[in-house]
Amino acid sequence: MNGMNLVPAYPEIALLLSTLGILVIDMFLPRGKRIVTWVLSLFAVLLCAGLCLRLLSATGTTYTFEHMFVSDPLSGMLKLCTCLAMFATLLYSRCHIDERGMTGGFIGGEFYILALFSMLGQMIVISGANFLVLYLGVELMSLPLYALVAMRRNDIRVSEAAIKYFILGMLGSGFFLYGISMLYGATGTLELAEMLQACTQGDINETVLVFGVVFVVAGMAFKLGVAPFHMWVPDVYEGAPTPVTLLIGGMPKLAAFALFFRMLVEGMWPLAFSWQQMLMVMAVLSMLVGNITALRQTNLKRMLAYSGIAHGGFILLGMLSGVFKGAVLQHTVNGWSAALFYAVAYVLVFSGAIGLILAMSRSGFEAEQLDDMRGLNKRSPWLAFIMLLFMLSMTGLPPLIGFYAKLSVLQAVIAADRVWLAIVAIVLSVVGAFYYLNVVRLMYFEEPADTEKIIMPVEVRIMLALNGLAVLILGILPGNLMNWCESVIYRALSHSLSEGVIISVLSYS
Repeated sequence: MNGMNLVPAYPEIALLLSTLGILVIDMFLPRGKRIVTWVLSLFAVLLCAGLCLRLLSATGTTYTFEHMFVSDPLSGMLKLCTCLAMFATLLYSRCHIDERGMTGGFIGGEFYILALFSMLGQMIVISGANFLVLYLGVELMSLPLYALVAMRRNDIRVSEAAIKYFILGMLGSGFFLYGISMLYGATGTLELAEMLQACTQGDINETVLVFGVVFVVAGMAFKLGVAPFHMWVPDVYEGAPTPVTLLIGGMPKLAAFALFFRMLVEGMWPLAFSWQQMLMVMAVLSMLVGNITALRQTNLKRMLAYSGIAHGGFILLGMLSGVFKGAVLQHTVNGWSAALFYAVAYVLVFSGAIGLILAMSRSGFEAEQLDDMRGLNKRSPWLAFIMLLFMLSMTGLPPLIGFYAKLSVLQAVIAADRVWLAIVAIVLSVVGAFYYLNVVRLMYFEEPADTEKIIMPVEVRIMLALNGLAVLILGILPGNLMNWCESVIYRALSHSLSEGVIISVLSYS
């Protein structure tokens, strides 16, 4: 179905109208009443999640806005996960931003408004079926984040992080846009389906097309934060206010996965062996740079930044594992579903780890140094156990979700007959285990550096408990989530690619 059917875009429309309404209401709220903005933002996210659930019941694929916007099972899943991640982010962040004056005086409730606009951009990226829509979605996702990083203007670290994030973000957007222009020049279209058809027919300037792919992948790598386009990640994670670090490092990973899938699979699948080589180099570099550099970090947020670079490399491993000579459709499904599972697992664990840092912080104190974890078990055994779950999950130890995520990616890599790549990933994961287990050592075997009692709101305590429980349960029983990932990837591939196109590419030597 095409034309102007608005039903597939109901979640985005509801989120946009809700955000605009909250913006108007916030203008008239007196100082000290920003909790109203917070509550309304939570309701807006829940409304959006409810509409995403309704769309999930529709198993087919629907296009609207002149074939520029798609609603399919993959978009439904990613949007629902985005809503859940945003809901957790808002719960974790309220007290922190209130105590630091980020919702008072002349600032108001801009944190919540900008966060919702960034979420809207991510949802547009997830459903983009046209290069122009994808680019606009990326910019709508990124611009509010640039502003959020710079909210605490009296902090020199914040100013430095904001400038670096903005400049390098614009550089990534420039790469992305230039690549799109080259792809348009080579194929004469911006629609993913038409570009796929043009690539399949082969009646195009292949040199221009490959250069376009290189620039597009480089631009996407900036947004995912993988090496060698990772320069902004550690400084921005460390310098940004901790709630903004959560916004930057969590949900955008889901939008980045959708961006890679829409462009590389639904738009440029016949060029798989061109973009696959780039993903392979970026994956190895990301795991190497991320894990090695994280060993020497003393700032917990900076350590998690380099950790995120390494985990981004694992996501790329899954993406590239579905393409090799002699593969069948199931291999492609296994690779991309493993990458999707890994992205969801990472967002879940990362959100919990940053949420715990926010829970430990208080006015005048940011619990973002590794030394702040010293003796946490003696101060709060419950918090120490939750952090233990997150660190062991990131390490990849059973029975937590991180173990099954890494295992599924490694299985896809080995099935692609790239055993050497799996060995490299395992060795670098063992290296990475050191800095995760170092956090555990500090919590359980060191004396507390701070003896002040940790006080947190009840909603943060409940959210942390649910977050830790999800990491444990989905690690013990990962089958349902993995089956869901495989189902949405299979249906997306079956709809966008004909069997002939898949076979012709996978049989290429």
